[in-house]
Amino acid sequence: MAEEKPQTMSRRRFIRNTSLIAGGAAIGGGLLGALVGANLDDEQRTDPNKQTASQQAGGQNNNEALMYFTSREDFEVLSAAAERILPEDDHGPGAIALGVPYFIDHQLAGNYGYNTREYMQGPFYPGEETQGYQTPLRRNQVFDEGIRMMKELSQKNHQKAFNELEEAEQNEILSQFEQGKVQMRGVDSATFFNLLRSAVLEGAYADPMYGGNRNMEGWKMKNYPGHQASYLNQIEAEEFQEIEPQSLHAFHK
Repeated sequence: MAEEKPQTMSRRRFIRNTSLIAGGAAIGGGLLGALVGANLDDEQRTDPNKQTASQQAGGQNNNEALMYFTSREDFEVLSAAAERILPEDDHGPGAIALGVPYFIDHQLAGNYGYNTREYMQGPFYPGEETQGYQTPLRRNQVFDEGIRMMKELSQKNHQKAFNELEEAEQNEILSQFEQGKVQMRGVDSATFFNLLRSAVLEGAYADPMYGGNRNMEGWKMKNYPGHQASYLNQIEAEEFQEIEPQSLHAFHK
């Protein structure tokens, strides 16, 4: 019986495998990534001299790839708005340096953006502030509409793209959203601003595995230790202990 040759990842195999997954409506990130990643790993094992694209790029962060936005312009507008909410200063990096726009992009592409497992049926009447989310739009649709209006207001008032405006001009536009003065389709502009602000803060301080808090710089600004396996060596200390932060990646080695 002839010895079976190890299979390698050819273009034909790649297209075949990913087509099978798409046909099974399984493109949610997990199964697709697992299958394609496994085949790439098999190929590298058969030829140890081969390197993945991220290795050739010097350890590029794979979290920093767009999953929701198809328009680079929209992503740049989001990035500029996030930077105004959490700007870089003497205390540390801002939203862009922390990778927050990528965090938001990934969230909009997942359960958060699609309001998965949330009640999304009418009637949709204006509610009190304490009543929470009151719009038929999904969160990613709210962000789409908010970014569209930021672009429109920028061109109308300044004849420039939002990400090309001066900081004071960007602040002026964002303040209109915060105060609920911008007419948006299907949602109040204050709701969009609050979602944006919350997403920026979450991206700055969430675990880096979700795409933000690059190099744990958000935690370092707060002296937050992140995910420690144990505090046994510090629990009896009488003085404040500065602990080097650790992300969930540390437990996946």
